[in-house]
Amino acid sequence: MTKTSKLLSLIAIILLNVSCGKDKDTNFTLNGSIKGLKKGIVYLQKNGDSTDIIDLDSMIITGQPDFSLRTNIEEPLLLYLKLHKNDNEEHYIPFFADKGEMTLHTTLKNFNFDAEISGSKQQALLDEYLEIMGKYNDKNLDIIEASLLAQKENDSIAVDSLTKVSETLLKRKYSFTIQFALNHKDSEIAPYLALYEIPSANPRYIDSVYNGLDTNIKKSFYGIKLREYIENRPIR
Repeated sequence: MTKTSKLLSLIAIILLNVSCGKDKDTNFTLNGSIKGLKKGIVYLQKNGDSTDIIDLDSMIITGQPDFSLRTNIEEPLLLYLKLHKNDNEEHYIPFFADKGEMTLHTTLKNFNFDAEISGSKQQALLDEYLEIMGKYNDKNLDIIEASLLAQKENDSIAVDSLTKVSETLLKRKYSFTIQFALNHKDSEIAPYLALYEIPSANPRYIDSVYNGLDTNIKKSFYGIKLREYIENRPIR
């Protein structure tokens, strides 16, 4: 047995023992597979109090593409699946977890883009939102491409026009996000979007999202963080 094999075996034993010790306290399980992955380590993670990332569980992949990760969560929360495969790059898939079981299937070739996630109402809403945002982002890329071409051709009129189109598109993205949050005031997705997708929007729109939240959502993790953000933001 090589030194590397011995090390992986030791890590596997340690992780197995830790996992067995946590089973009694876990209320969330992420089952899934990474097609094409032969060797690596997958981690279940969450954001810490600052910018730190906290490992909640991990599993060594040695030949099989399937994995199962467990933890305990008090309420719906954004978690991450991280893949480490000794390529000097970090691969992450964010997803909105809730108590119970979720599934996540993806491929090694397109780790982020091929991800199919199911099992929570919050993730379903996030997928719905991201699908529309993807269309806006595609339009923005088209505008950027056209603007670069116009700059290359020294067409200042086209550049100015495209800049206005870009600004209008940004306003539409903000407007859609605000309306989406208002329409889903009974979900943790609403304060999450207000916090992380449109923090620089006009304060009155952020306030309207928070004020419209259902009482239990105001008391949620992201509801509390949104309230703290509103209370501590600089006065314009």
